Amino acid sequence: MAQSPPRSVAEIDSFITMLQVACEDREINDRLAKLLSLPDPKRQAVLHAWVSDLLIARAPRDFTTAIACLLDDKVAEKAYEVIFRCKRSGGSL
Repeated sequence: MAQSPPRSVAEIDSFITMLQVACEDREINDRLAKLLSLPDPKRQAVLHAWVSDLLIARAPRDFTTAIACLLDDKVAEKAYEVIFRCKRSGGSL
């Protein structure tokens, strides 16, 4: 039986894991914050290139999916809020 696609990024485990790791690892948090603070068109261009590179390199699908979630402006904005909040609270979601 085929799985139905997730209805939201909250159902994509690799996306949630990426945010958790960003909350626990200062370096990843800083890098993700830098990416997410770019203007939307610039962020999308960087992410499109990165996702293409990941696909070409046959990177793990879960990781590629997590990164691709950030192409959506609203998802990126919410992710930025989450990692900013956990940075201020000492590293938890």
